[in-house]
Amino acid sequence: MRGAGSGLRLDRVVAGPRHFLGLDELDAQTLRSLLDQAVALKRDRKRPDGPGPLAGRELAMIFEKESTRTRVSFAVAMHRLGGETIVLAPEEMQLGRGETIEDTARVLSRYVDAIMIRTDSHDKLLQLAEHASVPVINGLTDRTHPCQLMADIMTFEEHRGAIAGREVAWVGDGNNVAATWLQAAARFGFSLRMACPAALRPDPEIAAWAEANGARVSVTEDVESAVQGADCVVTDSWISLSDDPHTKVVDLLRPYQVDERIMALAGADALFMHCLPAKRGQEVVDAVIDGRQSVVWDEAENRVHAQQAILLWCMAPPSV
Repeated sequence: MRGAGSGLRLDRVVAGPRHFLGLDELDAQTLRSLLDQAVALKRDRKRPDGPGPLAGRELAMIFEKESTRTRVSFAVAMHRLGGETIVLAPEEMQLGRGETIEDTARVLSRYVDAIMIRTDSHDKLLQLAEHASVPVINGLTDRTHPCQLMADIMTFEEHRGAIAGREVAWVGDGNNVAATWLQAAARFGFSLRMACPAALRPDPEIAAWAEANGARVSVTEDVESAVQGADCVVTDSWISLSDDPHTKVVDLLRPYQVDERIMALAGADALFMHCLPAKRGQEVVDAVIDGRQSVVWDEAENRVHAQQAILLWCMAPPSV
């Protein structure tokens, strides 16, 4: 992939749009090239001479779920590349008054150059991509969160080198982010040990796909065995933005809090990751998220760089 200089050609020469829907949709070589581009963009943050490579391009951002990092990081990424963003919420769109996702996709495709959606429904993402004639990017669904994982892999490798062959421990709910770590294990060649309550194990379909595609995965209810000697410990919020905060899930997950004892089992060199927002004192204690092993702020920053690479890939021809 060529750099993000002002000479980058963006005339579309492919028959159909390049969607970024999930790590399982792209091969390891393509994902690696995106990470390489993200690293290069972070290293050389100088504004290009003249218009940026996405000058004149518009990204529509549909938010059916609240957002801080996704909203700001995509807006900053487009701005740094010379493009612009339009933020849309369901209550501000006819989508919120009964217009179909298919019709929304067709209309937005006439106005903008790409669409990012953050939604509860993975099926809605797929319907949008099926009917859009411009690239669609998965900003988060109830099934996966691929942009976050690109930033996470980038962050790990910044601090510890290649992630291939390493041991990553997931602790907590087997949610959409956990499912994407499963996909990442297959694409980037690391081992994934997951500690989850029996009732909150990761999506079995995604777990089966990961193992069929070479991922080394184990799932247990025993937190200590999962984190022992791990190179990285990862967790996420126990209650998603769409969940009832009084759910029994919190009770199930209390034994899965990441504290100093858990990090000590992983080892002095283990990193701690969390995609944020964090419920301090619930899934993680202050001493860990604010401690020397935590790289959560680097993860948050790297969303910008990873998404710059994704935006360029989606809107650029195959030669780029």
